[in-house]
Formats: sequence, structure tokens, C-alpha cells
Amino acid sequence: MAKILISAKHGTENPTLATLPYIAAKAAKAQGHEPIVWLWDEATALARPGAADHIVGVNVKPLKDVLAEVTEMKIPIWVCKGCAVARGVGVDTMIPNAEIKEMPDFIQALIESDKNVEY
Repeated sequence: MAKILISAKHGTENPTLATLPYIAAKAAKAQGHEPIVWLWDEATALARPGAADHIVGVNVKPLKDVLAEVTEMKIPIWVCKGCAVARGVGVDTMIPNAEIKEMPDFIQALIESDKNVEY
């Protein structure tokens, strides 16, 4: 079993790349691994409830459906604090499984991870 840190930086500007980190996390969890999705930059805006409701990438499930599956699988979603603040995403206004984290948390997760993937 591997610990996998999946970094996501895309939001509404690229629906396909916004969705792929969650699909990767689901696949990793289904294979018995321990994924964490880390949201940076524009991806942090998708931590707001309803923000992903109309995002559909190319040849992937709608992000709303993928996020529901990620929630059901209890995959942690870590949201960069500075990026979230810049986009008006707060602790009280986040999707299930999401929590605000800071750079030391990211570095620690990176050190403890067997693999790091970036989308």
C-alpha cells in the first residue's frame, strides 16, 4: 500500500484537468492505496459547495459525480490556505472531506508520500 499525494491546480479554466486528480485518487483508493488530494491555485475554488456542479471535462464523468464518489470513499482533500483565502473559500464553506492546510502540512505529506502526482 502506497501513500500518494495528488496535487491539483486547475479549476473551471480546464474542466478535464480539474477532474483527473479526483479520478486518480479514486483509482488509487480502489487499489488499496492512501491518496490525499492537495488543492492549489484555481483548484481551491472547487472546494466551495456547488462550484463543481457544472464542470464536465472531455471524456470524463461530470466533476460533481466524481466528487460525490471521492466523498463516499472518504478521500481527504487538503486545501491550500493562502490559495483558498484569495478565492473566498473558508473553513465553513467547503465540500465534505475538505480541510484547510498550510505549507508545512504539504511538505510533511510530501516527505511521507511514496509518490507525488501533479495535475
